[in-house]
Amino acid sequence: MFFSGLFGNSDDSASNFRMFGSSRASYAKSGVVVDPKTALGLSALRRAVTLLAESVAQLPCEVYERDGDQRKKALDHPLYDLLHNQPNKKDSSFEYFETAQGFLGLNGNHIALIERDNKANITELIPIHRDKVQILKGRDGLPYYHLIEENKTLPMRMVHHVKAFSMDGFQGLSPLQTSADSIGLAIAVEEHASKVFSNGTTMSGVIERPAVAGGVPVKPITTQGGIDNVVNSFVGKHAGIRNMFSVAMLQEGMTYKQMAMDNDKAQLIESRKMSVADLSRLYGIPLSMLNESAGESYKSIEQQSLNYVVFGLMPWLKRWESAMRRDLLLPSERKKYFIEFNVAGLIRGDMKSRYDAYAIGRQWGWLSVNDIRRLENLPPVKGGDVYLTPLNMIDSENQEIHKNIQAASPERIAEVKQILCPTN
Repeated sequence: MFFSGLFGNSDDSASNFRMFGSSRASYAKSGVVVDPKTALGLSALRRAVTLLAESVAQLPCEVYERDGDQRKKALDHPLYDLLHNQPNKKDSSFEYFETAQGFLGLNGNHIALIERDNKANITELIPIHRDKVQILKGRDGLPYYHLIEENKTLPMRMVHHVKAFSMDGFQGLSPLQTSADSIGLAIAVEEHASKVFSNGTTMSGVIERPAVAGGVPVKPITTQGGIDNVVNSFVGKHAGIRNMFSVAMLQEGMTYKQMAMDNDKAQLIESRKMSVADLSRLYGIPLSMLNESAGESYKSIEQQSLNYVVFGLMPWLKRWESAMRRDLLLPSERKKYFIEFNVAGLIRGDMKSRYDAYAIGRQWGWLSVNDIRRLENLPPVKGGDVYLTPLNMIDSENQEIHKNIQAASPERIAEVKQILCPTN
């Protein structure tokens, strides 16, 4: 292996580096601990993290070769099979990108060791947890990565590092670090709700029995058994689905009052909804995609799905693409090759809307057949690069010329024919 003999006692002087702290648990003002384990206990946060991870993982990651203004898949490049199929011996492409994006959503960093063969071609990308790496800043201003368990420091050319939003340019930050209070409040609300239903008392109704009925004193029920008999008899006859809409008769002036949800519990539900909205803002995901709708129509949800791709997912993809270009392509390859996720399947509308748009572009001349086929991820066809020009569109500066052409005399037409098709 390329790393054989690499790990040993480090002789690097600590004074040559500035250290950046690893991801640690945060304590929110609500008094709860915010770390990846407790945060994933929130269903909305888990959905946000896994939605981004699964979205990135399901997109084909392609290596392309530039050919003038055209591009083609670089099937022969060693990176193509590695990124498209299996980045390392253990993980498939989907598993690798899903896990890596999950790390980005929870701690703001994805770090993978780069292993190369004797020709400097990358053979594996081996993910390593952020907590097992110390990020250092060298005197040359470049990042170095100290592997804690191996006690060895690696230069950036041997590490693939994708960062979330960063305030220092060396390590990414996650919402668990920057917004611990918002996430901690959501965790506290969930814990409070659980305790309410575990220890609280919730009644559907009460039976009231007066002391006097019809001017006659009612003999009180003095034993618990007597009270249980009245309540159990009522519940047995009128509770449950099979007894819905049954008619009850109460004696001795007794009345039944249904209990409504009190204001405290109503506010608890609102608090839980606000927690979901907070998490939606933190991860840039529309509420409808966290299964929390607010009366959206089908069209608005469709638009929100497009907003998710453009404003929620696309920044992550650009981080991935730029980091892979920097870390995985040699400087001599960057002008010829590039790495890109294929997002066509996510941003396309339904088939009728796409075909209507293609028809307009084809009719007015800015799309060729092959342009349309590329948008549909289809191979080009011979003669498909021709652009049409509408016959009813003329240059406003040359209107008189077109009028003269339309009013050409038979003699002029015969003259043109003679020029184009001379007779012997």
